[in-house]
Amino acid sequence: MIMKNRKVISRLSKYKNALNRFKALGFAKIFSEYLADFVGCTSSQVRKDFSMFGITGNKRGGYNIDQLLEKLNIILGKNVVQKVVIVGAGNLGRALLNYKGFENDGIRIVACFDIDPAKQNANMRIPVLPLEELPSFVRINGIETAVLAVPDLVAQEVFDKLVKAGIKGVLNFAPIRLRTDASCFVSNINLEMELESLIYFVNASEHAPLAPGDN
Repeated sequence: MIMKNRKVISRLSKYKNALNRFKALGFAKIFSEYLADFVGCTSSQVRKDFSMFGITGNKRGGYNIDQLLEKLNIILGKNVVQKVVIVGAGNLGRALLNYKGFENDGIRIVACFDIDPAKQNANMRIPVLPLEELPSFVRINGIETAVLAVPDLVAQEVFDKLVKAGIKGVLNFAPIRLRTDASCFVSNINLEMELESLIYFVNASEHAPLAPGDN
């Protein structure tokens, strides 16, 4: 499949979520205008995104929701269960292990890995295994995607191990930019930075000068 940019793929995921909600409300068909309102873009953008993947609708009848969901699930890899491993069994790693929502969206966390023997437990519902077992586990189980939830000081070293083991995509929660090449796709989530940005805008709105006539 031709690689598309992150913004397009992000919108496709939002379209999918919107379609599931409309379907739950009893809709069988939907127009691009409805999806645009839900996602926060224009209807022409919706049609442009779909056309990139050969998806067309009917000007009068709109899009068939079931058919559109089927196509989006194939594009986003939701037509098969996606197996994922987590590296790091700290607070964040454990929270992700206990999150039940992944399975509802076709994502299955199959194992976690950590260097700390005190955190390792092969008998858990989702086993926490020694980090040195990761390469063989990835190879045997055909894993291509991992979540990195380790301290920033060791993030690059662990990431290199993931790439060497054959991982093709990493969701990185460590607050650093990982050095990578075209063999592995990295998506960075910096919770601290996102919170700092949010706090700034909250504080800025509270201290914004009053407009004339507001006092």
